[in-house]
Amino acid sequence: MSIKPILAITMGDGAGVGPEIVVKALKDEKLYDTCRPFVIGDAKRLEQVKKIVDGHQEIHIINDVKEAKFEAGTIDVIDLDLLPENLPFGRLSAEAGNAAFRYLEKAIELANEKKIAGVVTAPLNKEALHMGGHIYPGHTEILAQLTDTQDYAMMLSAPKLKVIHVTTHIGIIDAVKKINKERVYTVIKLANDTLKKAGYKHPKIAVCGINPHAGENGLFGYGEEEEKLVPAIEKAKGEGMDVYGPLPADTVFFRATRGDFDIVLAQYHDQGHGPVKVLGLEAGVNITVGLPIIRTSVDHGTAFDIAGKGIADEMSLKEAIRQAIELAPTI
Repeated sequence: MSIKPILAITMGDGAGVGPEIVVKALKDEKLYDTCRPFVIGDAKRLEQVKKIVDGHQEIHIINDVKEAKFEAGTIDVIDLDLLPENLPFGRLSAEAGNAAFRYLEKAIELANEKKIAGVVTAPLNKEALHMGGHIYPGHTEILAQLTDTQDYAMMLSAPKLKVIHVTTHIGIIDAVKKINKERVYTVIKLANDTLKKAGYKHPKIAVCGINPHAGENGLFGYGEEEEKLVPAIEKAKGEGMDVYGPLPADTVFFRATRGDFDIVLAQYHDQGHGPVKVLGLEAGVNITVGLPIIRTSVDHGTAFDIAGKGIADEMSLKEAIRQAIELAPTI
């Protein structure tokens, strides 16, 4: 009988939908049959949200993982107590931005101590994060620094489609400049290794072109495909990886959803995020690959416009928990 993995769920930005989707997700008793979840966040905020979403769980404050009950009907929480009681929903807050960072920092500390098998993150707000004094583009870059990881990538996983990114949170002009054959090869290898660990014997990897029609033999762009992508693809093929491309982005995602490929290598943020989010925000999960720990996340933001109204959908968080369970080692 396998041991249920211990998962830390970070609450995210307390002014957004993070606390709400956490409480809603942990109302599902079946989750406790497959994992041992607890929250790193703010107990007062969770108590407030319980009333909004008609949650009946006991908020059980713990100081260490070993104190957790891991029982349905109970939300175990390491309470960092960083948020003011009158923190409004739906507004940028330096306090909430700093707290979101501290929750993640605590999770990494526990992961490094081998007390947890994985981290599942509710959304933070980048502007609030910066207001709180933490200048990062997002979760992925924070995690990379806190774990001293050099080679990493963002992977989005949804039913019928997996996408891994060469670049993420930078402008399109900067992205094209940053793409090079070394980085493309690294991400191809991360994709191949990640899918092999997940049980794919020979992952089929499609590489998106940078320009329309993947440059169409030099008709579009300035030879970026030949310079930046082809050498990486050929190197990966030479090592036995099953890689295809460069392929036009306007057709490759459709081909992946019908089963031609197991994962698509997107060159920049919107090239990869757009197709996944068309499938539905509730379906996508964000996975950081290359880290020494398991980390999954919702594939949506803090949704300030609906925060505190009790209507946020928790399905992406539940899917992130499910995928963390599949990927996580036992502790």
